[in-house]
Amino acid sequence: MSNTAQQSLIGVAGRRLNVARWNVGADAHRPLIMLNGIGLNLELLGPLARALPEREVICFDMPGIGASPDPIVPYTISCMALTTAALLDRLAIEQADVLGISWGGALAQQFAFQHRARTRKLVLAATTAGATMVPGNTSVLAHMLDPREYTVARTLRRNLASVYNGGGNARVSLNAVKAPSPLGFSYQLAAFTTWTSLPFLPLLSMPVLIMADEQDQLVPPANAHLLHNAIPDSKLEMFHGGGHLFMLSQRERFITKMRAFLDED
Repeated sequence: MSNTAQQSLIGVAGRRLNVARWNVGADAHRPLIMLNGIGLNLELLGPLARALPEREVICFDMPGIGASPDPIVPYTISCMALTTAALLDRLAIEQADVLGISWGGALAQQFAFQHRARTRKLVLAATTAGATMVPGNTSVLAHMLDPREYTVARTLRRNLASVYNGGGNARVSLNAVKAPSPLGFSYQLAAFTTWTSLPFLPLLSMPVLIMADEQDQLVPPANAHLLHNAIPDSKLEMFHGGGHLFMLSQRERFITKMRAFLDED
């Protein structure tokens, strides 16, 4: 199986999305769709996809992020959940496992609620229940509220280093990261600030694994405990020293835990 992703622009639900598919043809397991963090392009998740050669992995850039064109109008999390379902239709995928990381965890929760029959298992990493989240480091959050801090090349890597490596003992390479457009970042941030999953979390009936890092400065671990307490029969796995991107800085352990969860009957 090739380690190189098949990448293309796909028109879906009135949008054009940059979509990557790794391990196409691996059919021993359900496909895994990975939903990324705010402002982050799909190439950053390549190491996770390549560590799962036994299953097809799908990821796409949000509008205005990476190689996806800017959105024409603002969107909501529920709107993007519908778009995600429409993308699976285009790819002829009836059911998938879903991994949501940070902002992508919000989209993953919404997708799992709106499309329960299409969600076999749900993995939530470094994420929250939305606007009701327990806030992280105030200086880090203040930077995120200014799109110029993330859409100007000279400040992008400095801020990403503090936000995504913050709290971690091991550093994550951010060389693959591309600056999002100001519009793309602003719309993505706005979609999150008006959304919460608290009302429907008790209705999620599929198997759910929640993973978080105890030293995450952007999404404190209290958010993971809130999700765990609200989602019936969910599992909680805590990491230590990985920071907000513990799934990359502690990739081997993350993949081991996720693979075991996805593969169990």
